[in-house]
Amino acid sequence: MKISTKGRYGLTIMMELASKYGDGPLSLKSIAEKNNLSEHYLEQLIAPLRNAGYVKSIRGAYGGYVLSKSPGDITTGDVIRTLEGPISPVDFTEEDDPAKRNLWLRIRDNIANVLDSTTLSDMINYEQDDNNSGEGSYMFYI
Repeated sequence: MKISTKGRYGLTIMMELASKYGDGPLSLKSIAEKNNLSEHYLEQLIAPLRNAGYVKSIRGAYGGYVLSKSPGDITTGDVIRTLEGPISPVDFTEEDDPAKRNLWLRIRDNIANVLDSTTLSDMINYEQDDNNSGEGSYMFYI
């Protein structure tokens, strides 16, 4: 399973809006310029996010987009599913082998668990350190 540019760039939009939550609208042009992305492509991605109720558009000279919910109330799973569709490594209806079907279900459920337990707030407040490297750090006290 691979997340396409729709999901990746959509998450970029949402993280930018989350980082400015409460500060007023943010234009897609500024997001595109900051992240070196196509403004036209971001315009295509914002529509499904708006239709799903995660962003609101503000018209006018100082208009743009704002999150319609708190960054802590929108998960990365919400964003990815809106732009990519259901999260599944394979089509389960075509799998007859129960062992393989169970494997695919466990993979799907674990991916969904990570995405659904990670909010936009978590993403914008993430700080890389030795404990977040994913390699399991241990602290020893003497």
